[in-house]
Amino acid sequence: MKREVSGIPPVTSGLQNGLLDIALSPQFSEKREIYFTFSEPGGDLAVARARLCEEGAALSLDRVEIAWREAKANNGSFWGGVITFDPDGRHFFLAVRDSARLSTDSSGAQDPDRHLGKVLRLNLDGTTPADNPFADAGGIRGQVWTLGHRTAYGLAFAPDGRLWLHEMGPEGGDEFNLLEPGGNYGWPVVSNGNDYGGSPIPHHETRPDFKAPALYWTPIIAPAGLAFYTGDMFPDWRGQALITGLRGQSLVRVSIQADGSARQIDRWDMGARIRDVAIAGDGAV
Repeated sequence: MKREVSGIPPVTSGLQNGLLDIALSPQFSEKREIYFTFSEPGGDLAVARARLCEEGAALSLDRVEIAWREAKANNGSFWGGVITFDPDGRHFFLAVRDSARLSTDSSGAQDPDRHLGKVLRLNLDGTTPADNPFADAGGIRGQVWTLGHRTAYGLAFAPDGRLWLHEMGPEGGDEFNLLEPGGNYGWPVVSNGNDYGGSPIPHHETRPDFKAPALYWTPIIAPAGLAFYTGDMFPDWRGQALITGLRGQSLVRVSIQADGSARQIDRWDMGARIRDVAIAGDGAV
């Protein structure tokens, strides 16, 4: 059932921008607070938090405030903006996709003074945690949790508390990455795919100083949604990742080992581009 929600701040939409992601605050049950990411007029990416109000059949947002915004470098129409909270509910993580389509384009993923191509870790009010890996550097650098990412649309904690991210490669090399604080995952210097048009990019094994993906796909699946299974309907799936594919038109099931390795177990052809996946209260997918 869909219901209209009023009180949303002005949003710029077009291509891959607009309202991007939404997540319930860790205090949602008490405060009815939600977080959402969107493209502001002028092109900036913003994270807002607000109270969800319900009066009869009417839904509205109240006390809308911007917790964080990217105002240093306009990224055009490709923000990503996926958000998640850590298990203890004290921080939110934000994945900001890179501006570079090719490895030869101007990229922000290796630039420590740009948010592009990074996963950020922030306090619930948008300030920088003192225990971030680069917190002492302050500014943008202080907000960074990991860097060297391309097009991240899946970001979630596994039941064991580890944080995972998947990102789209160019022609091949979609990645599923276990995120470690301060880790650099190599884009655009390395990739397990080629640039559009076939020009080669050095593979991860050529640069062991970068973090290699736990799993990658060539040909691509164009991963979009990500959820970890915790339900009862399919007990053998508990702790495994479910990933949706756009170009791959699929739902993929991935097992994860204690050492951080990952393996595709199933890939179901859905016959359509699948944007997202979620686990229902009864364990249905």
